[in-house]
Order: sequence, then structure tokens, then C-alpha cells
Amino acid sequence: MQLRAIIVDDEPLALSILRSKLIKNGQVDIIAACKNGREATEAALEMAPDVMFMDIQMPGIDGLSVVKRLQNDAVPLIIFTTAFDQYAIDAFDLYAVDYILKPIDQERIDRSIARAKERLSDQSHSSNKSGIVGAIGEIRKHHGREDAVPDTIWGSQVAQRKIVIKERDEIVLLEQADISWMDAAGDYVCIHANNETYIKRSTLKELLSQLDPEHFKRVHRSTVVNLKYVEKVIPHTKGEYFLVLHADQKLKVSRNYRDVIKRFLEQGA
Repeated sequence: MQLRAIIVDDEPLALSILRSKLIKNGQVDIIAACKNGREATEAALEMAPDVMFMDIQMPGIDGLSVVKRLQNDAVPLIIFTTAFDQYAIDAFDLYAVDYILKPIDQERIDRSIARAKERLSDQSHSSNKSGIVGAIGEIRKHHGREDAVPDTIWGSQVAQRKIVIKERDEIVLLEQADISWMDAAGDYVCIHANNETYIKRSTLKELLSQLDPEHFKRVHRSTVVNLKYVEKVIPHTKGEYFLVLHADQKLKVSRNYRDVIKRFLEQGA
């Protein structure tokens, strides 16, 4: 079985080295080479690869952010190529997310490919995103990270309810108006707001019940979007749609939820 792979690195030399070692292995078809997180996000959504070999530390949208930006069902197996510190590596290993330390070694590439093929064959990668989200949470606890608390207010009584997110030793009160979309990742929900991704332990159904139903709509079994942030609607095959949000974020609308978008378009006409 050949693995369909996307490779991602902001350094051309590193990308070239990675490509050559994957070609040498002979079990990988490289379907796209991306130089930043934005390209990687778009390629993963459009091409549905089996695996992504991706640098963690990139300017702008880094490797961790790519995973968080993708809808749950669109996340392939992730193999990080990284010079990250040992604690982060331990966290990824704990959550069964593969990694290759730079400088890239052929033997480690070969082992990672074998491991990826094994996971694909037994479908054990189905909770891949939730494992990575858990690892990200562990890294945050160790390194610390300051998240701004939004202070805008909007709409009805329901809409004025803030979403409470526990971040290490502090609590973030997130305004609903700042949330552009959310997706489920196992026992967690990734909440995308203010160009950040906040992680809340909750089901998507529970969280949706706290939000303003006029603006927040389910467009996929694992995805909810704030219609205020939809800038374009692109028809896709078999009755599906793509929604383009700010910053070129693209979300797929499944056939089961296409009527939501049809009503949205009719109301805006």
C-alpha cells in the first residue's frame, strides 16, 4: 500500500531533504509540497492525504495550528518533523502522535512510514486529532501561554452568555461574537476565535446548546459555524459546499446539512 502524503516545511532545503528521503523509502506518493501552514491546510482539505509530514515551528500558522484549523474528519495521520524540546516530544509520544527529530534520519523516516501504515490498516488513527489536541494541552500546561480575554458584547440574552474555558490556572471568558467556528475532537471542542484556537472539554452538542441558534449552525456532524463569518459559499460535488471564512479558512458542508446553507443563502438574497 502506497501512502498519499503531503509534506510541509517553510525551509526549502528541509523540504527537499524530506522529499528525497521519502522517495528513497519507495512507499510514499507525495501529492503536495507546502511551504507554510495556510497551504498545508488547503491541501489537506482538498486532497485528503493519508499522512502529513509537517514541521511544527513555522512562521504564521505553525504545524500545531494546522491541525487545530482542520475539521476533525479532515485530519490525516500527522508525523511532525521537529527540533522541538524534549518535553513536547514526550507529550506527543504519550498521545501516539509520531515525530521525527531534525536533522532527518532515513532510518527514522522508514520506521515512521511503517508505523503509519500499521495504523491505517487497523484504523487506529480515527481519534488522531483528539490525541494531538491532548498533546497540545500538555504542552500549554508546561510552557504557559497568555490568551487575551475578549470584551465585546452582542445580541440577545442567549448570545450574551460567555463561553467559559479553563486555561491552566486561569479562566478565559470568551464572547460568542468572536467565535467563527468550532469542531469536535474526541472529548474536546476546538473553538476558533480571534485568530486563536481555544480547547474546551465538552461535547459539540453541549456547547451548541449554550450558543445563539440564530448565528451558530451545524454544517457537519463535527463542525459548527458562526454564519456571521461566512464570506463565500462555493458549491462542491454531490450537493456539498465549501464555506470560506475570514483569513481564507475553508470548511466543508456535508450533504446532510446542506439545507442549512440553502436557507442561509435564501435569507441573504
